[in-house]
Amino acid sequence: MTVLQVLPALGGSGGVERGTVEIAGCISAQGWRSLVASSGGARVYQLQRAGAEHIELPLHSKNPLTIYANIAKLEKLIKTQGIDLVHVRSRAPAWSAYYACKRTNTAFITTFHGTYSVGSAFKRIYNSVMTRGDRVIAISKFIAGHLKQMYGAPGEKIRVIHRGVDLDSFNPALVNAERVITLAQTWRLDDGFPVLMLPGRLTRWKGQSVFIEAIAALGRKDIRCVLVGSDQGRSGYRKELERLIEANGLNSVVRIVDHCDDMPAAYMMADVVVSASTDPEAFGRVVVEAQALGRPVVAPDHGGACETIIDGETGWLFPPGDKMALAAVMQKALDLDEDGRRAFAAKAAKSVSEHFSKDLMCAKTLSVYREVLQERDPERYKDI
Repeated sequence: MTVLQVLPALGGSGGVERGTVEIAGCISAQGWRSLVASSGGARVYQLQRAGAEHIELPLHSKNPLTIYANIAKLEKLIKTQGIDLVHVRSRAPAWSAYYACKRTNTAFITTFHGTYSVGSAFKRIYNSVMTRGDRVIAISKFIAGHLKQMYGAPGEKIRVIHRGVDLDSFNPALVNAERVITLAQTWRLDDGFPVLMLPGRLTRWKGQSVFIEAIAALGRKDIRCVLVGSDQGRSGYRKELERLIEANGLNSVVRIVDHCDDMPAAYMMADVVVSASTDPEAFGRVVVEAQALGRPVVAPDHGGACETIIDGETGWLFPPGDKMALAAVMQKALDLDEDGRRAFAAKAAKSVSEHFSKDLMCAKTLSVYREVLQERDPERYKDI
């Protein structure tokens, strides 16, 4: 069994790149051969450590001529490497892979990671390649519904596989106090204050401004609030947030820090973890990672959060964009006593372990691979 995953590049920290590396490791652990084609990046090393092989191709390009040229390159790769199945995660390389698979009669699977913008008929057609797989993996029920509504994708082809958390990394027992203290000192957080944290890159739809306004509505100076995430060049938006913090007299309460390389320690530092996205999250990894570490979470009542939070038991949901409602549920989270926090932590960790682990995600993905291959050639693939 040889599986090829295809994506634009391996340099980012998003769900596409992370999911590719995780599934590559699972394929290798199964005893199958794991290949990944991309334009390369910092995560190639992680991929190789996971036992996979990387093939560098210009799959990041959206140039129609490059996309067309990539068809022949992928076709040759499929034939020379004896690839049984191709799994794609992004639109531009998906077009190349789709036609390469058609030419070689190779199994073709897609994962739909987000809603994508639909601004024109051309954009809808461009996006639609992600619904052309023998099976289409949706990373949440919300995305599955979007596929049916926006693209008319047949329900029998869709398989919902939620993203998974690595419970070895996001394990409270394995995050020592030194890591947490070091991070708190780096961020210059004062001792003895409850910490509310909103992780996520600085972009408007992530709702940082809603969070800041909700903190202002709380009217408390005995807390510390941290926005964790890179502005990725959006310096204008960062300055806008800084002005909002100053206008609300929150300079001593709210601070913006850059990208964090030790998110387990960051979550363990927080008393409350907040998602305030004004657009629905396709899944919302932050909410699940925080729950895995036993942190009370607060998130808007739309998108993937509705599937990953049990309202009032593992976290709280609030109407999207409603700063007063967000302030109210943050206050509820802050008001938890020690027994209440322990009860939330136990339920949250149990929910993540049972429904949102990396191992479960991998097992379900490999099951889809088997399903498609055995459907195509029952005799050849009967023992996989």
